[in-house]
Amino acid sequence: MLIKNPKFEISAVSPKQYPTNGLPEIVLVGKSNVGKSSFINSMINRKALARTSSEPGKTRQINFYNMDDQFYFVDLPGYGYSKMSKVEQEKVGKFTEEYLVKRQTISMILFLVDIRHKPTKNDLHMYHYIMSSNLPFMVLANKADKIAVTKVDNYVEDLKKEFGMSFSILLPFSSERKIYNDAVWEEIEKNIKYLS
Repeated sequence: MLIKNPKFEISAVSPKQYPTNGLPEIVLVGKSNVGKSSFINSMINRKALARTSSEPGKTRQINFYNMDDQFYFVDLPGYGYSKMSKVEQEKVGKFTEEYLVKRQTISMILFLVDIRHKPTKNDLHMYHYIMSSNLPFMVLANKADKIAVTKVDNYVEDLKKEFGMSFSILLPFSSERKIYNDAVWEEIEKNIKYLS
């Protein structure tokens, strides 16, 4: 899919701030610093549409990126970031959950994990939550450029075992290498059509 004019549209913390045009939404979830913003930039071939940071916990609102008025990439705040105060963590957790539970235009969830590490407790919790949501989803094993190409398939299989996945899609991904982008676009396109 070729995106010609992507743009950041709005940061939201409550439903009254969400876009109201009914476009399908592809939602990115994952722990802090797993590379959700880099994923967006890589998929649309831009360097800095989504702001990236080496400091975890930078995204503290729900960010809506409009892709040529066809759909949104929606970047949710990452979880598991300990430097955020308890009060702030609760606040962010609450509006994130409200979005996931109530938003009618979610057409797919992209769940990013780090290919190099076993899933954390929070990752497993998120996976089970997504499974129970009955929404189309895909798990992306990000940062695949950090390991040898010959080992990628083995790492993907290990992650599948950790999550207990038998039928769900888990693909490797790398914002640096971009060799997996086409397979991810294919799934996204299927699910945008699925909603419309």
